[in-house]
Amino acid sequence: MEAHVATYPKGITAFAKFFGKVADYDVLFLQRKRFNPPFLQLLRWRAKGIVYDFDDAVMYRNSTAPSPYSRTRQKRFARIIKAADYVIAGNNFLKDQTARFTERVVVIPTSIDRDRYDAKAYQEKKDKVTIGWIGDHGSIHYLDKMHPVFEELGKKYPHLELKIICDTFLEFKNIAVLKKRWSHEEEVEDLRSLDIGVMPLLDDPWSWGKCGLKILQYYGVGVPVVCTPVGVNRDVVQNGVNGFWAMTDDEWIEKLSTLIEDPSLRKKMGLQGRELVRASYSIQGCAPTLYGVLDEVAQRGG
Repeated sequence: MEAHVATYPKGITAFAKFFGKVADYDVLFLQRKRFNPPFLQLLRWRAKGIVYDFDDAVMYRNSTAPSPYSRTRQKRFARIIKAADYVIAGNNFLKDQTARFTERVVVIPTSIDRDRYDAKAYQEKKDKVTIGWIGDHGSIHYLDKMHPVFEELGKKYPHLELKIICDTFLEFKNIAVLKKRWSHEEEVEDLRSLDIGVMPLLDDPWSWGKCGLKILQYYGVGVPVVCTPVGVNRDVVQNGVNGFWAMTDDEWIEKLSTLIEDPSLRKKMGLQGRELVRASYSIQGCAPTLYGVLDEVAQRGG
């Protein structure tokens, strides 16, 4: 398989060049973006085959909006699904949203390269216990809502620290904060420096579409997780086995305290999470399904 990667065109000239080349390929793999109706019609006419891939609840507004519901987003989503020859959804909630408009949909979960993520060195002695969160500025509001939890834990455990791997950061009074700007080159080493990973969410349609990349990254290096049991989080984190679920502030404090106080449990849960990722959420494991979808669309000729 040969692939050419391009960003979404901007401007009339870029669109003209894009549409001029679309017919040269057996399959257009369109990720997340929804074209407006005139361009979508032209795209459907020019492309031999279209596979639409998405891993967010793009048919809803995100968690910061006053209401998640949007007729415009729903209509644009329905149009791209109907125009596609096959759809790849990142989790079962997204698949259910898609199934209203087509039967040609398959779940391929978000995956990581198991060869890139080395297990953390549990034998290293540390004076601190490090809770970590990795993500972009668009998601840090979930962590911001955890202020009462981390303030309480910081007072309870003077040796506790919070590491934020992002391009924007938060301030806390009672817990030391390590602010690390994300970089691809240092990402894995930053993850390996954590003792516990967290993925807080809200219980809303946007969060139901989340595909759990943070958790997979924590597990990839053998770090246990505490998460909000929403969407795919419930599938990846087995409560009491490779991590814990927490909804209320009291539950977050209880579950994080358990892991803070028990290094052997952190190692046990982290290694079980790592095994889950290597078995079910790796690029190596999911690639054959992706290849099968692309090959089927290419052979059908759209």
